[in-house]
Amino acid sequence: MDSKLTLKLNKKTIEKAKSFAKKNNTSLSNLVENYFETLLQRGSGQRLNLPPTVKALAGVLQVKNNLEIDALKEQHLMEKYIHE
Repeated sequence: MDSKLTLKLNKKTIEKAKSFAKKNNTSLSNLVENYFETLLQRGSGQRLNLPPTVKALAGVLQVKNNLEIDALKEQHLMEKYIHE
């Protein structure tokens, strides 16, 4: 059962959120509800309920540690912005 919720937010934040919702063919209410559900799942220790396409990507990249992740990020940014 849906209930009404009134929030007080920064005007620019609301405008950006509405624009984001429109670009993603959803409603602001749906965005807020999904965000709350995600927070509640994290807090309860439950696994996030991800779409099958996202679940299929889990584990595709194998990295050894955070240093390797940082090196990969740096390499990507160098290739993207420096074009050597």
